[in-house]
Amino acid sequence: MYRQFQSIQDVKSKIEELKGKDVVFRINKGRNKIVELKAQVEQVYPSMFIIKPITKADLDKTSYSYSDVLCGDIKF
Repeated sequence: MYRQFQSIQDVKSKIEELKGKDVVFRINKGRNKIVELKAQVEQVYPSMFIIKPITKADLDKTSYSYSDVLCGDIKF
């Protein structure tokens, strides 16, 4: 299996590039529940980032850590 990112620093730089842009996120919420939604990266912090859904979804503004992306729980 090919991993898109090799380190947390790679993830941080990619998320910073996506700040303010419309992106389709695929979020694994556990127990075989996967949510796909269109959202914007609203804020970027040293240890986490916040996404705000554009489409109506079962998620509101939510924060995630960069390790969630590195582990594959969040894809974009």
